[in-house]
Amino acid sequence: QVQLVESGGGLVQPGGSLRLSCAASGSIFSINAMGWYRQAPGKQRELVATITSGGSTLYADSVKGRFTVSRDNAKNTVYLQMNSLKPEDTAVYRCNAVVRPSSSSWYNDYRGQGTQVTVSS
Repeated sequence: QVQLVESGGGLVQPGGSLRLSCAASGSIFSINAMGWYRQAPGKQRELVATITSGGSTLYADSVKGRFTVSRDNAKNTVYLQMNSLKPEDTAVYRCNAVVRPSSSSWYNDYRGQGTQVTVSS
């Protein structure tokens, strides 16, 4: 089985920073894209940022210039550095990875449980 575990959420004041981490574990053959989604109360889930195994990145317009996604392929881990946080960034952040398990010839989507990020004074 493949598991994704996030860490690094919390409460931060507007203008502050947080760094989220998401580690994939289990019987993994390879990982393609990894990324972050978020969902605020009463709102639809939205893509925050993604990064391919080769390092190509994609960001939501709302976070461009403030958030940076990166990954450590040796550790099967993806990071989200969030700077200049705003109250509207408050949401549950969940990581996603496209993983090929060792027991399969196919890639599947896996998601973590999520971590709460609250931006408030």
